[in-house]
Amino acid sequence: MSAAPFIIVAIDGGAASGKSSTARALSSRFRLLHVDTGSFYRAVTAELLRRGARAGDVATVLPVLPALQFGTQVHGGTAQMTIAGRPVDAAELRSAEVNAAVSHFAAIPEVRAALLAYQRGQAEVARAQGFRGLAMEGRDIGSVIFPDADLRFFLHADPAERARRRAQEGQTDAVAERDRLDSQRKTAPLACPPGAVAIDSTNLTLEQVVERMAAAIAARISA
Repeated sequence: MSAAPFIIVAIDGGAASGKSSTARALSSRFRLLHVDTGSFYRAVTAELLRRGARAGDVATVLPVLPALQFGTQVHGGTAQMTIAGRPVDAAELRSAEVNAAVSHFAAIPEVRAALLAYQRGQAEVARAQGFRGLAMEGRDIGSVIFPDADLRFFLHADPAERARRRAQEGQTDAVAERDRLDSQRKTAPLACPPGAVAIDSTNLTLEQVVERMAAAIAARISA
């Protein structure tokens, strides 16, 4: 009997569209390494701010980038970025300062270029750790990071509903403004990749979204 195939599932979408909850559920069900690339950009943002870089000011960012040493720790089935061997505290990743700056730093082509190989390298982390595959969520996974992923999904929802979800989580996050910035950036803008399966999660429960995507994954695995 041949070994089960290693599969890559790309999940893109705007803020609070349900990417993280869905990716975590699918990762657990199918033994996939969960990779939240948004947390990578947040970790880099926190580190850039710590080192005195200013959002949108490329001149303050470029000298810092070469000194950032990226690594990965796996905790509970999720990949966690380390910078110079140190993970960034989860509370810091969701701080108001990081929320306000992350889309501005993420729009800088050099920042995205610095993270490109690292993000693609998570597939090797998953293989080395014995996972069955990779479930990677973000905003350019199916279009840039893994355009040839086995399965590509794009989650979206009404902005008011997404703002309500963030408020329920006790977080302050201008989801519409972040999506506007991410959609208008010149490098790897937020958009539904051609050929991806688009799912409107506005009126769906998490379980309904998960089951819809799980059915496609199960079919791919058994094919």
